[in-house]
Amino acid sequence: MTNVAIVYFSGYGHTAKQAEAVREGAARKATATLYAIDKEGNLPDGAMDAIGKADAIIYGSPTYMGGPAWQFKKFADASSKPWFTQAWKNKVAAGFTNSASVNGDKFSTIEYFWTLSQQHSQIWVGTGVMPSNTKAHGPDDVNWSAGFGGALAISPSDASPEEAPRKGDLETARLLGERVAEFAAKLA
Repeated sequence: MTNVAIVYFSGYGHTAKQAEAVREGAARKATATLYAIDKEGNLPDGAMDAIGKADAIIYGSPTYMGGPAWQFKKFADASSKPWFTQAWKNKVAAGFTNSASVNGDKFSTIEYFWTLSQQHSQIWVGTGVMPSNTKAHGPDDVNWSAGFGGALAISPSDASPEEAPRKGDLETARLLGERVAEFAAKLA
């Protein structure tokens, strides 16, 4: 069976909720495992090896100050060891992010994930989901924030992880996870 690794950092729990939705979607078509980066920027023991064995790697981080959290960047820097041997070459890659603002420069974080994936010679997969962009649409609709390069979520600064990300953002994350698993299966 295809194996999808979801490696992410979550500062307040909102991105963890989004990561779980990505995992749920990927699990519809593959084995999907979450690898949480801790507050010191470290993965659990053995996680880097497990991530390297996956057919697909999905990257996730909140967007802080226009980019991924430093904890995620620490993981990215540590991935220079598999980069040196091109150990992740031809693995499927994708990304997701969350911030309090509607825009919040989320695309800068997705672009960072894309650049990381290209350094690893991975194959990037976007959402493949049309936007919900009419007056009738709102935060409960799929791809309301119109993310094509990756799944974008909005968690207002005064919302708890129980309140946000909202239903539409979580379903968009599930659809991204499912799409990545489908592509990884085709390439396996």
